[in-house]
Amino acid sequence: MSDDGQFVCHGCGARVDAALSLPFRCPNADDGRDIDHLLLPVDADAVGIDTASDDPFVRYRRFLSPYRLARRAGLSDEVWTEIAGRLDAALIAADGTGFRLTPLREQARLAQAIGFSGRLWVKDETGNVAGSHKARHLMGVMLYLLVLEAARLPAGDALSSRRLAIASCGNAALAAAVIARAAEWPLDVFIPPDASPSVVRRLTELGATITLCERRAGERGDPCFLRFREAVAAGAIPFGVQGTENGLAIEGGRTLALEMAETFAATGAQPGSLYVQIGGGALASGLAQGFALAARQDLVPAVPRLMAVQTAACAPLARAWAQLSSGDPKSAAQRRSQFMWAWENAPSSVASGILDDETYDWFEIVSAMRASGGAPVVAVETVLQRAHEVGVATTGIRASATGTAGLAGLIAAPPASGDAVIIFSGIER
Repeated sequence: MSDDGQFVCHGCGARVDAALSLPFRCPNADDGRDIDHLLLPVDADAVGIDTASDDPFVRYRRFLSPYRLARRAGLSDEVWTEIAGRLDAALIAADGTGFRLTPLREQARLAQAIGFSGRLWVKDETGNVAGSHKARHLMGVMLYLLVLEAARLPAGDALSSRRLAIASCGNAALAAAVIARAAEWPLDVFIPPDASPSVVRRLTELGATITLCERRAGERGDPCFLRFREAVAAGAIPFGVQGTENGLAIEGGRTLALEMAETFAATGAQPGSLYVQIGGGALASGLAQGFALAARQDLVPAVPRLMAVQTAACAPLARAWAQLSSGDPKSAAQRRSQFMWAWENAPSSVASGILDDETYDWFEIVSAMRASGGAPVVAVETVLQRAHEVGVATTGIRASATGTAGLAGLIAAPPASGDAVIIFSGIER
């Protein structure tokens, strides 16, 4: 059997064929064992980049399991390009922007402003679909759904009658609403009562059905995520960016790392440290996987050190890291509850978009930090605020405080040597 479209759980080893079953939650996730279940795609050994396209979902299609599944199912390369192109055109019609390579530039003024002596590179995702990197993750999921439909694969049976669902406080919900509108697929969005009025207004304009999620008595964790889980249990398609809920949610984020690696290869730069803002963990997980792929393609000589940045108000990944022994962390995936659990009380921070109740992809991020020599960084509120102010003022990029949190990590814990790269993602609304 071909590995194209195959997924394997990193916790229990379960294997899912995406042509036959939806690779969302691990099929053993509810078996009662204390295992960290997360489906990961089985990657192809040899892939390549289509440098003729500036659409990342065409340029890097051979790295994506939905594309490889499409080819295995008999769809031609031209059909994939047509599917991706038609959806991209619909995105432009819905929100004014399709997927294109986003800029990665050295920001010398910013480095000087924060007293950083190395070269500082900033990847600007604020001009991407819906204003952040979140749409990359969900584009990969939607392309999979469209491949199932086009190839008439068994996993797609009766799929069109099911609604999409997502839990989010802002950027991910907007990304989901834009892509759902472009694909003409109904979407249910579960958001907190204090969600930004501008976000609520835009979600309404895009046709999403909104549920405001109040905390119920005795509930632990994020009420939005809990209501989302209930919707999925009732038949909705998980269209969020939590990797534990949808094994496809991380893959689209790999395109961000591949773009960065191409720029570094072209300029001869090699940042030693990558500072990434961490909420649920999809961004860091996608970047870690993407840079690992780039290293195998010889685009970069080595993966950068992964520095995972959280707020002092909510740092479950740093907590898990501190509890890991110095030995092989693999056994931690068999004892999930000892390392990762939902917050008991809702935290508050200027970087509100990274206050997820858990770091869902925690084990993959921990593994990537260990492999690259990275570590978690916890930033206090004053540093998060300073990073936002100086980041926007010196670069002119209108990123939110959540979107500049990676810079806060660099300010709080700069590398002893070498250059650094951060991502500004999530336009300020």
